[in-house]
Amino acid sequence: MFDFKRKEETIISAGIDIGTSTTKLIISRFSLMNLAGTTHVPRIEIVDKEIIYKSPIFRTPLKDASTIHVAEVEKIIRSEYSKAGIEAAEIETGAVIITGETATKHNAREMLHYLSNEVGDFLVATAGPDLEGIIAAKGSGAYDYSARSGKVIANIDIGGGTANIAVYKDKELLGTCTMHIGGRLIEFHEGEIKSISPPIQRLIEEQGILLKVGDSKDAKYIRLVTQFMAESLSRILKNEVQEKDHVLLLGHSPNWKEDVESIVFSGGISECIYTHELGVHSTAEYDDIGQDLALELQQNEALNSFSWLEPIETVRATVLGAGTQTTEISGATIQVSTQDLPVKNLPVYNFNFHSNLQEGLERFDAEIKKAIDLYDATREGQNFALYISGLPYMGFRDIQKLSEAIIQVMEQRPDPTLPIVLVVQTDHAKVMGQTLLAMNVQQSIICIDQISVDHGDYMDIGKSLESGVVPVVVKTLTFHSS
Repeated sequence: MFDFKRKEETIISAGIDIGTSTTKLIISRFSLMNLAGTTHVPRIEIVDKEIIYKSPIFRTPLKDASTIHVAEVEKIIRSEYSKAGIEAAEIETGAVIITGETATKHNAREMLHYLSNEVGDFLVATAGPDLEGIIAAKGSGAYDYSARSGKVIANIDIGGGTANIAVYKDKELLGTCTMHIGGRLIEFHEGEIKSISPPIQRLIEEQGILLKVGDSKDAKYIRLVTQFMAESLSRILKNEVQEKDHVLLLGHSPNWKEDVESIVFSGGISECIYTHELGVHSTAEYDDIGQDLALELQQNEALNSFSWLEPIETVRATVLGAGTQTTEISGATIQVSTQDLPVKNLPVYNFNFHSNLQEGLERFDAEIKKAIDLYDATREGQNFALYISGLPYMGFRDIQKLSEAIIQVMEQRPDPTLPIVLVVQTDHAKVMGQTLLAMNVQQSIICIDQISVDHGDYMDIGKSLESGVVPVVVKTLTFHSS
């Protein structure tokens, strides 16, 4: 096993955010350390995150309104790697995410798969609006504020096309919500309105606002749109959704139960408020309603009833969160089939033994059938990670009984040759994995521990590091009540 007393291990992480308006990248170096005593089971954690390169902010290259210019995106990334002195093969974890309205471009998925293979061994390849909001909250500092203050804090990340809200209390996610609020929803060209996005066009029609393409960029009715956005945002934050707000909702309604106490703005619109990047980049150059929206948010009485906290990052919050906050490290006592790594986008099914092995084993078969029905309903061979929690103290015979049961239930999968992926809440991953191998299980085994996951999460597991641990990205898309 890797000896942390003799050698310190570091890994390189990249975060790439391809958003509605801007594309940016950061490269970080993580330092790993064994925090357990010499006589204890190793507990390897990330103890330091050093940002070693921040790219400039680029305009996201598009071929046309519905097509991302993949070659130009790759050119930007490779050029920035070169400036950072990093080879793509050195990237061991991180996230390339496509955010906001850019995610709706017809070649978005194709581009993500291409980039995740060509420019590094990325784990997160996609980000829906919920995950985007979660990542931005970590990059803006709202996630850490929630622990330091004990308050319910909403991070509102507003870029070109969407406002992604993530609500935290003491680092626990209480809920998320996404709205059609952003700077590029109305764009200008040579002093006139060049385009109005479909959701804002519907808003204009529903509210009877006299605004159309070709009107002057100084038209007084533009303010009615930004005022509505600010008012609607305040109602969403207070969980007081009205019928008229639905035009701006993208997906589900707000799903947190507790009252929001403090708010943090991040994203390009917050840069218009705080100007952290002054002299480097100005959102004004994008010729849209970004500055008007930022001013309206600052002046809105209802929003000012919350306490405002300044973010540590504005326009870079999402890319910072993607590059530095998405990776966890597994326990050191694991058993992994290295040829099957990395694996990506595995849904997690939690089976809780509630401290009774025998009763749990009697329910085991039926529960795994539920997992198969849930995650592989069309029997196409979609694998899942089985999270085993609530195990009692187990002796060797108990581990053998559990391993036999795992082999039996995994044979029921439509494609039983898929690797058996287990996440064990307790430090049993190595002994369980080795027991399965000793039983000549036909599938390969990926058995890890010391990772916090929950039912409904998705996870990516990276290649083994020199220390024998694996980087893991847990994509929490479910919501927890406090």
